[in-house]
Amino acid sequence: MSKTNIEMYTTAVCPYCVAAKRLLSERGLSWTELRVDRDSEARMTMLSRSMGVRSVPQIFINGQWVGGFDELVIADHNGTLQTLIETDIA
Repeated sequence: MSKTNIEMYTTAVCPYCVAAKRLLSERGLSWTELRVDRDSEARMTMLSRSMGVRSVPQIFINGQWVGGFDELVIADHNGTLQTLIETDIA
């Protein structure tokens, strides 16, 4: 399996962030957590990468924007998540 880079922008009090981490963990995946409630630079980067979407979590896999928890669940159900994690990092 290729190396997978998962970045998740989160806050401390976010049930959808917890749910996203649980789903990724159940799939045996690890991620880098970027806390936007503690780091204004991370928030600005998230807003830039997610085309202004302010909600958390915002999830990126191998540089590709997945979206939030709902989009992660959809990607998991339709097989897109597996395709994303198998995609080599450019």
